[in-house]
Amino acid sequence: MKTWIVTHICLVISALIGYCLGQNVTTEEISNITQVLDRLLTGYDKKLRPGFGGPPLVVDVWMSVRSMGPISDVAMMYSMDCYFRQTWVDSRLSFTGNMEKLQLNVAMLKEIWKPDTYVLNGKGSYLHVITGPNILLRIDKHGRILYSMRLTIKATCPMHLEKFPMDLQSCPLQVGSYGYTQEDIHYQWKNGPADSIEMADGMTLSQFDLMGHPARNGTFLLQDAQYSTLIVHFELQRHMGYFVIQVYLPCSLLVVLSWVAFWINREATADRIALGITTVLTMAFLGIDNRTNLPKVSYSTAIDWYLATCFAFVLATIIQFAGVHYFTKHGSGELHLMLLDDEEEEERKQEARNCHPVSYYNKYSDRDGDPASREKLNGDTNTGIEYEASEWMMNDNCCMKFFNCLRGSAKYRDMKSRTSKRGVNSVSKIDRIARVLFPGSFLFFNICYWTVYLRIL
Repeated sequence: MKTWIVTHICLVISALIGYCLGQNVTTEEISNITQVLDRLLTGYDKKLRPGFGGPPLVVDVWMSVRSMGPISDVAMMYSMDCYFRQTWVDSRLSFTGNMEKLQLNVAMLKEIWKPDTYVLNGKGSYLHVITGPNILLRIDKHGRILYSMRLTIKATCPMHLEKFPMDLQSCPLQVGSYGYTQEDIHYQWKNGPADSIEMADGMTLSQFDLMGHPARNGTFLLQDAQYSTLIVHFELQRHMGYFVIQVYLPCSLLVVLSWVAFWINREATADRIALGITTVLTMAFLGIDNRTNLPKVSYSTAIDWYLATCFAFVLATIIQFAGVHYFTKHGSGELHLMLLDDEEEEERKQEARNCHPVSYYNKYSDRDGDPASREKLNGDTNTGIEYEASEWMMNDNCCMKFFNCLRGSAKYRDMKSRTSKRGVNSVSKIDRIARVLFPGSFLFFNICYWTVYLRIL
């Protein structure tokens, strides 16, 4: 009883102050306000909704969004600061007199019925209470109640990140009654779906552009009961600038840097391998760092495909040098002056007989019996052995060359080294081809990549 009396006194005082500030009043008018407030709550039952037992109560809603953010891709949620306003008619609170409306203290909310509106996809929303509860309550003479609150709403935003960072996200906001079905409460946008969401002038987001906020009425089914809801989708277009500067440009430059190896002398094995390993490790670091800012989704995003392709290009430069090293780099590049001893020479001739018996006996049967010919073959210039290697390589077919490559035949490489015209390493044809093939392939990939994803948007 004492609590009710204190509350009633506060309501009277607040109503009088609000009314007196707006206009000059007499003692008689103040007395009338007191009587109105006394009469409003007499016999009022706040446990029953207005029009109980009749048609559903219509609750009009509109919002004014002051700011948005942050928007988290990892938590898949967003935050917004807004004024959330509701209005409905409670005929039990209508009054007569010269006053058109009463602006009441927040304590009045504890004495009247109000809709149990909540955010269906909310996640930690709260009411601002500094320096007091940010709530506005007005009642006009016809019993229409205006109930406005300043809220920070945190809501879930299911994101589809297949096109990240060129994605367009639609973050929903759903409000409705927690306990009343649509047979008791019907929610609707006060000014229509198109004009009931107001955005603050000059509002900007750090990572997104707000492209639109389409709204609509809806219902949802819960335990065989239909509930009236209001839905608004905030359409957000992600900014590309950060990712171009932090990911796309560094990855592209690393790929270009790896091509420097094609112009480095192939004898500089340590330099080319060091450059390749450095670029591979840097690409791996960029890929790992990029994934830490994204949820652990089971699919690949657009930026993942770009990183993976750049990593493949960088790794391909190391594989390319492995081919250069094996197929075209002979020893250290110095002139071959070492002669084969008799045992090695006999073994090589035996291998030549097994691979090409007819050709070998036709060309070398007479020479082997002639001491002068043998001396010529084993002379200081090693001309005979180089001639033999040249004939052996010329008669060898592609399949045999590939087989010798797979099994890593040292004799095959030595034979191949003796066919070099100048006796030292020359510019590799593989490097010449790679200087054109790698940049051309990377340019073609970029054209396809940006064409596909930008058109998808």
